[in-house]
Amino acid sequence: MTFLSTIIAFVAALGLLIVFHEFGHFLVARWCGVKVLRFSIGFGQPLLRKRWGKDQTEWVIAAFPLGGYVKMLDEREGSVAPEELSRSFNRKPVARRFAIVAAGPIANFLLAIVLYWLLFILGVTTMKPVVGTAVPATAAAFAGFERGDTITRIDNEPVATWQDARWLLLSHAVERSPAVAVETVDASGLTTLRKMDLSGVSADDLDGDFLKKIGLTTFQPSVKPVISSVAPDSSGSRAGLLAGDEILTVNGSKIALWEDLVEKIRTSPGTRLMLEVRRAGQVMGVEVTPDTVSEGGKKIGKIGIGPQIDHDELEKLLVEVSYPAGTAIVKAIGKTWETSVFTLKMLGKMVVGEVSWKNVSGPITIADYAGKSAQMGLSPYLGFLALISISLGVLNLLPIPVLDGGHLMYYVIEILRGRPLSPEAIETGQRVGMMLLFALMAFAIYNDISRFIPS
Repeated sequence: MTFLSTIIAFVAALGLLIVFHEFGHFLVARWCGVKVLRFSIGFGQPLLRKRWGKDQTEWVIAAFPLGGYVKMLDEREGSVAPEELSRSFNRKPVARRFAIVAAGPIANFLLAIVLYWLLFILGVTTMKPVVGTAVPATAAAFAGFERGDTITRIDNEPVATWQDARWLLLSHAVERSPAVAVETVDASGLTTLRKMDLSGVSADDLDGDFLKKIGLTTFQPSVKPVISSVAPDSSGSRAGLLAGDEILTVNGSKIALWEDLVEKIRTSPGTRLMLEVRRAGQVMGVEVTPDTVSEGGKKIGKIGIGPQIDHDELEKLLVEVSYPAGTAIVKAIGKTWETSVFTLKMLGKMVVGEVSWKNVSGPITIADYAGKSAQMGLSPYLGFLALISISLGVLNLLPIPVLDGGHLMYYVIEILRGRPLSPEAIETGQRVGMMLLFALMAFAIYNDISRFIPS
C-alpha cells in the first residue's frame, strides 16, 4: 500500500459520502420548492465551478475537502427578489424545512443500505469463527472455550463469521452483560452452550483488539517453524537465513510451532538472538538481531521471514457468505439500523465515561482504514464506506448547533413554542456548536497522532 493509493481511496470515499449527503439536501429542497444557489463539495476557495440547470445553480469543488454544503435562497442571508420570495427557504413551513435538513443524514443511511446490499449480494470470503487457544484469566478462558471450537450462535443470533461474532460480543460488552450465551461446536460435532461474563469489561477493553482482550483468538493451523521466504534487506537476510531453513531453538529454548518463533522475535526488538537451524540435514547456529518496528503504537521485533503454509488447511477455515437480492436488502436494512443504534450507544457511553474517548477517530485514521480496506479488495472497501456513511449520518443528527441535528432541534423548539427562536439565540447556539466541533476535531486528531506514535 502506497501513500498515493491511501490518499486516492480516502478522497474517493470522502467525495462519495459528501456528494450523497448534500444531494439529499439538494433533492428535497427542490421537491419543496426552494431555490438552490450553490452545491459545494468542500469549503473555501472554489477550484472548479459551473452553473447548470434552470435556476443556474452553481456547482463547486472547493479547496478544503472535509465537508460540503448546499446554499439555498434565504432572506436572512441576502436580499431576495419579490417574485422569488415564495422559493426562499425561510418562507417555507417548518415541516418542509425539517425535511430538507433531515434529508442529508437520511441520504447517508440510504447509501449505507445500498452498499451493504451490494456487499451481501457479491458475497464475502472471510474467516470462520473457529477459536484458537483462549487467553488465560479472561472471560473466554473462564467460559471454557477450547482450541478448535466453532462459534455457531450468540444469544440465539446465528454466527457465520468472525465479524458476526465480534459484532454481537461487542454489543453485549458495551452493555456489560454478565451472562452471554455462546453456542459452540467442537471438531467431533458436540454442541456446547457456554456463558461468557462480560460485566467486567473496562472502557479501555473496547478499544483496539477487543476479542483478544476478552480472551478469544483466531484459530491458526499448526505451522512448523520452516522458512518459506526471506525479505531482501531484512535482518533475517543479513544474518544469512534461507528459504527451507527449519528453526529448532532460539537462545536454547525449543521451538515447536511458527507462532512460538514469532513470539520470541516480536518480544525481542533490537536484541541479539542465537538460532539453531536445520539446513539440508545439517544443524548450524545463526545469530540474528530483530529490526525494531512500530505496530499499534508499540515497538516489536521483525526479521523479515515468512512461514510455509498448508493452503489446504487454510481453505478449511474460510467461508463465503452471500444472499439472494431480496434477503440481502432485508439484511442490509437490519445491519444499517443495528450499526446506527450501536453508534449512538457508544457515543452516549463516551459522554458518561463508560467507554474510552480513544475510540474517537479523525481524518488520519479514517484515511489509513480507507487505504487498507481498498488494498484488501472491493468487499472490504464497500463495508468501510457503509460504516463511515452511517457514522456521518449519526454524527450529523446530534443536537449540536451548526450540525443538521442542531437545526432540527431549533425546528422542534419552533413547533413547541409556535414561533422560531430569536436570531440572537440561534447565533449564540452556532458559536457554542462551532466550539464543540473544533474541540471534538482536535481531540480526534490527537487520537490519530497517538495511534501512530510508538509508546
